[in-house]
Amino acid sequence: MKSGVFSILKARFLIHEDAVKNWRFIVFIIILAILMIANTQRYEQKVFEIAKLSNETKELRSEFVDRRSELMKLKMESTISDKMLEKQIFPSTVPPVKIEVEKEEEKSFFKRIWQ
Repeated sequence: MKSGVFSILKARFLIHEDAVKNWRFIVFIIILAILMIANTQRYEQKVFEIAKLSNETKELRSEFVDRRSELMKLKMESTISDKMLEKQIFPSTVPPVKIEVEKEEEKSFFKRIWQ
């Protein structure tokens, strides 16, 4: 038992005649570990990117709501009339009248020829 532990600690399994099998396995484990580390790194980058985009979306949404409320306030008739009074433009006392334009009937090809 004692000699087995010492042989592992001294890495004798790497210098024996059948060490090629051990080296292949060690290289395989190293490549596998590198792939796992790279995969974890990419996963963490994507998580951070998702969190950043989520925060940015929340900020843009709140800005949109603020701007929309400002626009609604600016579009109110009272706000517009107050701004027009500053420029001495007064609201009309006469209500608007709808103007209806009758569309001329389109003449057919033969009617246009015979005129």
